[in-house]
Amino acid sequence: MKASTRVVHVSLADALSKGPPPPGNLAVPIFSRGSLVVELYTPDGHDPQKPHTRDEVYFVTRGNGLFFDGVQRHAVETGSFLFVPAGQIHRFEDFSSDFVVWVAFYGPEGGESDA
Repeated sequence: MKASTRVVHVSLADALSKGPPPPGNLAVPIFSRGSLVVELYTPDGHDPQKPHTRDEVYFVTRGNGLFFDGVQRHAVETGSFLFVPAGQIHRFEDFSSDFVVWVAFYGPEGGESDA
C-alpha cells in the first residue's frame, strides 16, 4: 500500500446532501479513484437508465422495488446487492419513494472479462 493512500468515509446523510445530480447524469458523483466511480442514485418516479459502457454494482441502501435485468424482474430491498455487466439492459421499477442505491462503476470500457 502506498503511503499516500487514505481511507475515505462518506455517510449516507453526507451523500444525500450533495445532490442534485449534475446536468447529463442521473446520479450524484461521490468518489472516484482510478477506474472506480461511486455515485448515489435516487430515482424519482421512474428510472430512465440506458445500458452503461462499464461494469457496475448496486447496493440498495434504502427502500424496495423491482430490478429489471432485461429478461426478468427481481425483488430488491435494503441490503440487496446487484452486479450489472457492461452493456446490459437494466432499470429499477415500482420502487418506493425513499429508494436509494449506491452505484459503483469500475474497470475498462466494455467491462472486464470473465476469465
